[in-house]
Amino acid sequence: MNIVIWLSYDGTRYDGWQKQENTDKTIQGKLEAVLERLSGASVKVHGSGRTDSGVHALGQVANFHLEQELEAGKVMEYLNRYLPEDIMVWNAQEAPERFHSRLNAVRKTYRYQIEMGPKKDVFQRRYYYGLGQRLDIEKMKAAAVLLTGTHDFKSFCGSRRMKKSTVRTIEEIQFIQPEALRLHISFTGNGFLQQMVRILAGTLMEVGLGKRRPEEMSRILKARNRREAGFTAPSEGLFLEQVEYGDFL
Repeated sequence: MNIVIWLSYDGTRYDGWQKQENTDKTIQGKLEAVLERLSGASVKVHGSGRTDSGVHALGQVANFHLEQELEAGKVMEYLNRYLPEDIMVWNAQEAPERFHSRLNAVRKTYRYQIEMGPKKDVFQRRYYYGLGQRLDIEKMKAAAVLLTGTHDFKSFCGSRRMKKSTVRTIEEIQFIQPEALRLHISFTGNGFLQQMVRILAGTLMEVGLGKRRPEEMSRILKARNRREAGFTAPSEGLFLEQVEYGDFL
């Protein structure tokens, strides 16, 4: 049977999503260890995307196949009983046999959180990038308009060895201020390259700080060169917020 789960995690102490041989501190590794304990056999967990070290998730989606027939709700209960406290499965259901959480995803939303005040809140410090400077959000919005749509985002890709297509579609970039000195930037698109959201966030922050002009975004896209874009924003401010599947689920 094929089970799909929705989960949240605090990525602070993890080396990212993907299981690695040199560390046991990965989200995928923790899930697979518990599922192997449940099933008595090796279980491969497929995530909708590979979040980097230190990146958080509110709505990561993953699927896995089990040989025995088990109620999805019971599997969720077992996972939550034995997973660390910073990983929680909040929904589970049986999926069509051919469903794949990464291949069938049609839309993803990431959120980057920035603290513009002089010091981060003690209880939120793990979830915000402490920029410590005010941003010109109107200029950032002007730059975001030029980044929205279907483009070759090679300049915003952290992998120099990327051989596959770097064309992606960003449907929307939103700017939300939950408080006067806090800014959330939300990116919704059909897919994102390695570190793409963090590089986009870093570039937009440079616009907001007056280090770049909004109209430079067109030139950066055309350059297809990572060195032309801005800095890679730190991982602690990034959340995978939602993954959508259209008619698949």
